[in-house]
Amino acid sequence: MRSVLGSTRLRRIVVAYTVNRLGEWFGLLALVLSVFDHTHSALAVSGILFASQAVPAFVVPALVARVEASHRRRELTGLYLIEAVTTGGMAAILAYGFSLPALLVLVAVDGAAALAASALLRSETARAAREDVRDTGQPDPDGEIAHEAERRANSALNVAFSLTFVVGPAIGGVVVAAAGGPLALLIDVASFVICGLLLVELHPHVDEAAGDSVRARLGAAWRHVNTVAMLRWLLLAETVAMVFINSGAPIEVSLVKETLGGGDGGVGLLLTMWGVGAVAGSIVFARLIKRPLSETLAAGTVLIGVAFVGLAAAPSLAVACVAGVVGGVGNALQWPSMISLVQRLTPNELQGRLMGAVESLSAVTLAVGLVLGGALVAVADPRWAFAVVGAGTLLSTVALLPISAMSLARAPRESRSASVQPDRSAA
Repeated sequence: MRSVLGSTRLRRIVVAYTVNRLGEWFGLLALVLSVFDHTHSALAVSGILFASQAVPAFVVPALVARVEASHRRRELTGLYLIEAVTTGGMAAILAYGFSLPALLVLVAVDGAAALAASALLRSETARAAREDVRDTGQPDPDGEIAHEAERRANSALNVAFSLTFVVGPAIGGVVVAAAGGPLALLIDVASFVICGLLLVELHPHVDEAAGDSVRARLGAAWRHVNTVAMLRWLLLAETVAMVFINSGAPIEVSLVKETLGGGDGGVGLLLTMWGVGAVAGSIVFARLIKRPLSETLAAGTVLIGVAFVGLAAAPSLAVACVAGVVGGVGNALQWPSMISLVQRLTPNELQGRLMGAVESLSAVTLAVGLVLGGALVAVADPRWAFAVVGAGTLLSTVALLPISAMSLARAPRESRSASVQPDRSAA
């Protein structure tokens, strides 16, 4: 980790990412709690979550392609400033005149900017890691050293995400309870401004043989996915797995409050223990830097499935918390392995667009998973619901098994060797 953060650009990216994740917890809690207080409707809260994820998912790939086509500088900073403006608007609506339709519009715009910024930040992280390797002058004919550098950089972001997963909800909940939703949203605004300032020197423009049109750039990314069979299989298998994984969130609340009698405090404890597991898992992922990504991807998926089965059988809240730790470890292994695999199977010039596709995949599967989890709880008890999603998660591992280290060797040569070529799009 020390070598990753030794790069000034990577250090700024990790700091900006951490600040952003903390701010987003403040904003999410402020929105969810304030909307429920004003409407007393779980449907309204679901609408906010849907508008922030599923709606923007369909425009993010095009937005990323548009930013990468632009020759203007500071486009990434501009996305964070858009988030700052829209979040400030939300704070004003909560403080001076509540309007759910207006909130939904602002949340959708904010969500599109957030997902696009996250995709571009991932792409810039990989680019910075590759360029650090290139600047050392160390021979890397197969691109293995550069790929390892990318993985170390993703590990740093994974650790940052896991830490904010534990700290963010706790601090954010206290701030919202003590100072109210509008102030918590203004703190989120400040986090976006800080991110924009930290990343002002990053220039995500990418020269593309397909030209500067958004349609042509998206077409190039689509052709790459169709050409690299292993990448296509990875995205399809991960989509199935993530639907089941994301189904657990609405079931947790019912299990703890209705079945285990844990109350609101019990829900918070289970989420905290899941976060503790995520921190531990992110450290494990960073230490397994030499292990094949296919192994950590499959292991993470299995651990999440085991955690869901454990929750289904848990006789007490204490046992459920142990299962939560196991699930958190699995989360911290599963998603960064997916990110690193996609980066490894993608040439430099398509990194941003493929990361945009991954962000969209994450958002869509979250929306579908929440609906699936809610439907399972509605038709059966929480234990049965967790047993179903646990079995589905474990079975999805079968689809991930073909993605092996030997399969990576069959990837197109350009997606392996491009990482050591001079990057004309560097800032």
